[in-house]
Amino acid sequence: MFTHIDDSGRARMVDVSGKDDVVRVARAEGVIYLKESTVDAIRENRVAKGNVLNTATVAGILAAKKTSELIPMCHPLQISSVSVDFELLENGVRAVCEVKYVGKTGVEMEALVGVTTALLTVWDMVKSLEKDGGGQYPVTRISDVRVVEKVKREK
Repeated sequence: MFTHIDDSGRARMVDVSGKDDVVRVARAEGVIYLKESTVDAIRENRVAKGNVLNTATVAGILAAKKTSELIPMCHPLQISSVSVDFELLENGVRAVCEVKYVGKTGVEMEALVGVTTALLTVWDMVKSLEKDGGGQYPVTRISDVRVVEKVKREK
């Protein structure tokens, strides 16, 4: 039986009311591949739209908090904390989003939404630097988005 489909075939949100509250942590990561010159511009804070990583951090945090508005069967959660961190690579930026929560359901989707939104925000902030003469993005791509850790422990 599918967890999000009832016996009549209709969609439903899973009932977690019988579960105990536990500490839940999820970390997701992903990479946006960019031109080396774009990574240099981010590092040197020379992007016309402003500080790329600070903006992407705020976007990732806000997105994680709104996950239930985007993913139909996700429960709305009172998240305990969200962090978004970045590592500048030679040819891109790695983002990691960690979400913590005390409750009845996991926070993997919140971490994934946070990291992908942070990466999309990087793209938006640097797109003028990434376009070729025809307005295309031959180098730019988001890749390797995944949950790298999921923790569940008693309070």
